[in-house]
Amino acid sequence: MVPSTLPADMTRPVLLTIDDDADVLSAIARDLRSHYGREYRILRADSGPAALTLLRELKDRQEHVALVLSDQRMPEMDGVTLLSEAMTLHSESKRALLTAYADTEAAIGAINRSQVDYYLLKPWDPPEERLYPVLDELLDDWRASFRPGYAGVRVVGDRWSARGHRIRDFLARNQVPYQFLDVESSEDARALVDDIDPSGLPLVILPGGARFRAPEPADIAEQIGLTATARERFYDLAIVGAGPGGLASAVYGGSEGLRTVLIEREAPGGQAGTSSKIENYLGFPAGVSGAELTRRAVTQARKFGVEILTPQEATALRVEGPYKHLRLSDGSEISCHVLMLAMGVSWNRLPASGADRLTGSGIYYGAAVTEALHCKGQTVYMVGGGNSAGQAAMYFKDFADKVVLVVRGDSLGAKMSHYLVSRIESTDNVEVRLHTEIRACHGSEHLETLELWDQQTDRVDEEPARYLFVFLGAAPRTGWLKDVVACDARGFVLTGSDLDPQTHLRDWPLERAPYLLETNVPGVFACGDARRASVKRVASAVGEGSIAVHFMHQILATR
Repeated sequence: MVPSTLPADMTRPVLLTIDDDADVLSAIARDLRSHYGREYRILRADSGPAALTLLRELKDRQEHVALVLSDQRMPEMDGVTLLSEAMTLHSESKRALLTAYADTEAAIGAINRSQVDYYLLKPWDPPEERLYPVLDELLDDWRASFRPGYAGVRVVGDRWSARGHRIRDFLARNQVPYQFLDVESSEDARALVDDIDPSGLPLVILPGGARFRAPEPADIAEQIGLTATARERFYDLAIVGAGPGGLASAVYGGSEGLRTVLIEREAPGGQAGTSSKIENYLGFPAGVSGAELTRRAVTQARKFGVEILTPQEATALRVEGPYKHLRLSDGSEISCHVLMLAMGVSWNRLPASGADRLTGSGIYYGAAVTEALHCKGQTVYMVGGGNSAGQAAMYFKDFADKVVLVVRGDSLGAKMSHYLVSRIESTDNVEVRLHTEIRACHGSEHLETLELWDQQTDRVDEEPARYLFVFLGAAPRTGWLKDVVACDARGFVLTGSDLDPQTHLRDWPLERAPYLLETNVPGVFACGDARRASVKRVASAVGEGSIAVHFMHQILATR
């Protein structure tokens, strides 16, 4: 059942539902229309081939499809096959199966093959409990990346520019939609910068027309809706670092009525925020990108009244009795009752000649998904053997011709989750090179070749490469704490039972021992990767960040 002529109203995105059972199709269309009819156009088809015809027509007319919801068991084409075909036509759309309980195994298999975002079971009554909450989540995700007839921030520059990459990465990680115009390949870009000296690139053009030549992120932060200035001088809870642990503390602190401020030097999400896909986080069977998980957490924190300062950085800590005073990078100071340290870690620099000079110009730290579209037709190299490297490899394999994972150790399983190891080993265009290190990086304006050293054969090969992503170890961002908060020799914050009574607690002023996650300073806590002996997993950081708020309440109750 395909309408011979599509409705004239093409301003609203489409929700398409498919089922060969006329009664079921009518019922699901009715429920979709009653809940989503004001924002979306509800279209339906009674078979897979009919749906594909409709999807092709929508594509030809440059219309946007937000969701394709298909039954699994249909005689001409099953739902999984249909949704796979739909992905090639409307890759940005969300895809879900409506299936009977007996077909859940097929649905989960489809999710694992990344063709399906979710599945729902028949019957879906009541829709307020079993249909709408799931679809609301999927459509929220879709809207977060939806780019209708672009009228947002534009970045014009050279794709190999380190400064340009920094701006693009800043915008992407702060969930600010932008369009990148490359001066090498776009006539529109060249026209916009015709009278600008190359040293004035990138050019950032805001929706209102304001132009910024070669800006730093802080130069445009306020213009794009971010704020780095605190509204108050004193808070119940201050959090330094907006990774998963810091965001969890913010959500729990704000939800329990604490005046909470969250301070982030770059962008919410931390290293986890750059992850292309996290598949072992509870509650997301289809996986979730770090950016999407961050977006949800930030929205949740703001819902509870948490104030978020970014880009802003804590540069010094001073403690006076029960009060903690933070000096910020703009010279201002804020104070608080309790403090959470959740700064996370930075990737270690690649110890290869030429790497520092080419950073941002072909060499990137972390997943840098902003570069993915430029990797088409390329062989992409990644260094590291942990989950972050594995997740990035599985993401970039869909863009690059080939991904080469360079690992110094003798196996992937030593640091990487089993599910990722299995995925990588079964993926044709991902190659793993064990016992291998990068000795040197060469290139004039950008990365051009890599020298790879095989430890077993002692052979060094020079190979062409334009993209290298580095995931090597981690260094905590704790230098600013100096002698106030106790850290180990590597700079990781000591908490709870890791504090030595003779060394770290000689000046402890209270009768009670430090709480779990509390440092040698009463009322100062630490969570996530910056804490010594932490488990380097998103769920662990979230748990620590939320648990600490319980102990903070006990401290505040005694004031």
